[in-house]
Amino acid sequence: MFETLTERLDAALKKLTGRGKLSEADVDAGLREVRLALLEADVNYKVARDFVARIRQRAVGAEVLDSLTPGQQLIKVVRDELVELLGRERAPFTYAPSPPTVIILAGLQGSGKTTTAGKLALYVRREGHRPLLVSTDVRRPAAMEQLEVLAGSLSLPAFAPRGQEPVAIARQALDEARRVNADLILLDTAGRLQMDPELLAELAAMVAAVPAQHRLLVLDAMTGQEAVNVTTSFQQAVSLTGVILTKLDGDARGGAALSLRAVTHCPIQFVGVGEKLTDFEPFHPARMASRILGMGDVLTLIEKAQEQVDVGAAEKVEKRLREGQFTLTDFMEQLKQVKKMGPLEGIIGMLPGGGRLKELGGALPSDGQLRQMEAIILSMTPPERERPDIIDGSRRRRIARGSGTDVSQVNRLLKGFAQMQQLVKQMGKGRGNLGGLPIDPRQLIG
Repeated sequence: MFETLTERLDAALKKLTGRGKLSEADVDAGLREVRLALLEADVNYKVARDFVARIRQRAVGAEVLDSLTPGQQLIKVVRDELVELLGRERAPFTYAPSPPTVIILAGLQGSGKTTTAGKLALYVRREGHRPLLVSTDVRRPAAMEQLEVLAGSLSLPAFAPRGQEPVAIARQALDEARRVNADLILLDTAGRLQMDPELLAELAAMVAAVPAQHRLLVLDAMTGQEAVNVTTSFQQAVSLTGVILTKLDGDARGGAALSLRAVTHCPIQFVGVGEKLTDFEPFHPARMASRILGMGDVLTLIEKAQEQVDVGAAEKVEKRLREGQFTLTDFMEQLKQVKKMGPLEGIIGMLPGGGRLKELGGALPSDGQLRQMEAIILSMTPPERERPDIIDGSRRRRIARGSGTDVSQVNRLLKGFAQMQQLVKQMGKGRGNLGGLPIDPRQLIG
């Protein structure tokens, strides 16, 4: 997420943080780099220009130049302005005082509306609501079937009557919600490959027909500045209450997120950060600004852990660690917990300075490599996981065949785990700590 932009901003600001005293010329040189980084990220030209101008106005004053640590103070100014650019505070996501709450999802074809409907349904269910998924897309082949399958995977009710007009389906959804005891309706609307007057007219008619609490535009973050034009067109047809940015984990350069609020004044409500239905986050401007500047996002990481981690299993592992015991079974359970929280690179990116891990030690283990480690452990018998020292040559060959790997990869995992076990024993005796962890995680993979 924003990897290229983060690297460019980090390089530009690093030149300034290393100086004991800053002059106006130093600030101007650094801000030129910042502006170039924003333009390369496909940020709207006027947004980038105004952003840099506001930073300079504050940076050449006493707040920065006369401070004891001008470089660090300048970074604070940049962060503050980024937060302002992204919307200052999270826009509240409210529910109707008298259910059902109706949420209309709009957007172009291919933006990920139907998948986003599933993600949002999962989110509101965690908030204590009972969602009904409704498809009004009568044009795209198998659109209604896709929504029904998605709802079934979440054990949620779906409403997709064939042979009806979209506006009629939206009206009927109110009665269906009462029938299935749902207090929230998610309307998945039709999309087009490009802006279409017919599409916008249909959407406006639907908004007029049902009392929608939210009218959310689903946008592909990879469209860059075009996302701003799409938002403006939809906004002219219906009064949008927010935007959901999808595919923010892809090769998006960040321009859409940074330009959207400034140009359209439409708040970003949520972001999709992966393919799984759980890869969905509320958008917090301050947290996103910290991520862009490589400062991490510990609060979101904690929230993900609270949602996904099995507290009982974590306490069990903690107890075994205190006792100086840690088996391959325990290690596999920890891998499963980490995988639930999403892609490893995304998790590392939420740690302060996490983006610099690549510079320090090369590439991080991929999700595929973590799955490979899990396959090797699953190919072992329970006694082998408890006592890996009994795994001789013939057992290693059997484990390699069973996991689809080779013996060298099995050897590497066992060697790395032996080092990890030694550390755990030291911790159990009070002679070590996690800060002295001698293992590079790549030692465990082939």
